[in-house]
Amino acid sequence: MSHVVVGYDGTSESDRALRWAVEEARFRRLPLTVCHAWQWPYPIHFSDREGVAIVRRMGEHMLDHGVALAHELAPGLKVRKRLDTGGPSLALLNQEPDADLLVVGSHPPEERSVGSTALRVAAQADHPVAVVRSASSPDGLVVVGVDGSRGADAALAFGFEEAALRGWRLRAVYGCWDPGAAPDDDLSLFGDEDKLRHVCGTVLERAVAPWLVKYPLVQAATSLVLRSPREALLESAESATLTVVGSRGAGAVKALTLGATSDALLKHAPCTITIVPQRAG
Repeated sequence: MSHVVVGYDGTSESDRALRWAVEEARFRRLPLTVCHAWQWPYPIHFSDREGVAIVRRMGEHMLDHGVALAHELAPGLKVRKRLDTGGPSLALLNQEPDADLLVVGSHPPEERSVGSTALRVAAQADHPVAVVRSASSPDGLVVVGVDGSRGADAALAFGFEEAALRGWRLRAVYGCWDPGAAPDDDLSLFGDEDKLRHVCGTVLERAVAPWLVKYPLVQAATSLVLRSPREALLESAESATLTVVGSRGAGAVKALTLGATSDALLKHAPCTITIVPQRAG
């Protein structure tokens, strides 16, 4: 059964993620699964049944608190709980095959480096992963990274759906000053800015056009920026509530790392980021 999955560990970051996940589940009319992974913190030869049982019960109590909070936020929402052992990344990915969306919390990037759970789950998941941050703008703006690829089309699909569900505005951003962003690897475009603007602008408008038809009520705009995709999206993320980008990795073999742009956004952008794998499209 389709559902929204959120990782919960009792921290303020996971509380924010839970609130975001509750909203997503309500808007999408899906059940919510609150997931927590508990771990015995010592080498196995130092363990005993009583100690392990105590640590497990602590995990159960924490999970019950998250479920209670979800019910408080949305009394009519169907909420399930899942207690797993081991690392949080594996626990979330184990729930992922039937998930429409995975949600994890993250502290602001200026405090310390982004957590490994967010990076690992975003790199390996077959479905969109939302990494929730507190610094997101309240203005209701979805920024989507576009480059004409199938991965970017998957990001546009998610971004327009999210804007429609929440009643937010959308801005499609194409940072085209990068060799990889040139259509057909035509590096000669970088010797003629007017031609570059025309060619890449056409790519941008064509990528967005079908989604304008599908979601006519979404207030959408496009932005062609003569900067690298990383720079263009990091700048746009400063005023965004949510930034949506594609991830690296398509086909049967899962990528172990994210693409450079999505990795940079997860590590440095102040707003909530959703990574959409090409497989999700």
